[in-house]
Amino acid sequence: MTEATNQPSSPSAELLEALGTTISPDLLVQALTHRSFAHEHPGVKHYERLEFLGDAVLELVATETLFHLHPDMSEGELAKMRAKAVSEEALSAIARTKLHVGPYILLGHGEMEQGGADKSSILCDIVESLIGATFLEHGIEGARTTVHRLIDDTLAEVATEGPALDWKTSLTVKAHEMGLGEPVYHMEVSGPEYAQVFTARVSLGDDSQIIGTGTGSSKRKAQLAAADAGWHLLDGRQQTKSRKRKRAKKH
Repeated sequence: MTEATNQPSSPSAELLEALGTTISPDLLVQALTHRSFAHEHPGVKHYERLEFLGDAVLELVATETLFHLHPDMSEGELAKMRAKAVSEEALSAIARTKLHVGPYILLGHGEMEQGGADKSSILCDIVESLIGATFLEHGIEGARTTVHRLIDDTLAEVATEGPALDWKTSLTVKAHEMGLGEPVYHMEVSGPEYAQVFTARVSLGDDSQIIGTGTGSSKRKAQLAAADAGWHLLDGRQQTKSRKRKRAKKH
C-alpha cells in the first residue's frame, strides 16, 4: 500500500504465501481493513468480526498444541504459556517478521499519520483477522495449518521463558521470597478515548517507592510491563545480596 493511494499493494500473493493459504480477494481486503478506513468509506467492511473469530480459532489451536506437547504441565502452567504465545507482543512480532503485513493494512488518514501500520495493537488484530478469514475459507483444518505455521516457533519459545510467562505472578513470588509486601499498581490514563495510553507504576506493600513503570494500550498490558521492570529490579537486588554473602563467607 502506498501513502498516496491508501490501497493495498498488488503483491498480496507474498502475504498469502507467508500465511501458507489462499483467501478470496474480497475477504482478504476485509481482513486488512481497519475501522478507521471503513469510517471514511461508508459501506466498506472492517476486520473486527474476523478478528473475533480468529481469536477463538487461535486460542483453540494453541491450547490443543500445548496440551499435547506438555502432558505433565498443570492447567495453570499451560494457561500462562498460551497467554504469552497469543499475546499482543507475540502476535505483533509475527505480523512484522513473518507476514510483513504493515504495507497491506487499510487505514484512515488520521490513523495512517499516527503510524497505525506499525502499532502492535493493530498488527495483533490483523493476525487474528487473517486467521478468521482462513477459517471461513478452509475450515478448522486449513486454519489449523496456518496457525501452526505462524505460532509453532513461539509455542516452543514460551516453554523456556520461566518468569516471563506471567510477570505479575512472578513479581509477587519474588517479593514474597525477599520478605517484601504485595505489589500495588498505581494507574494513570492519558490520550484520547480511541487511543488511550495506560501507565502503571508498581510499589510493594505500604512502601511508596516505585520499583517498576510500564505503559500499554490496556490496563493489563501496562501492569505486566511494570511487573516486568519490578521483577528485574528485585532480582538484581537479590543477586547482589547473594554475591555479598558469598564474599563475606570467604573472608
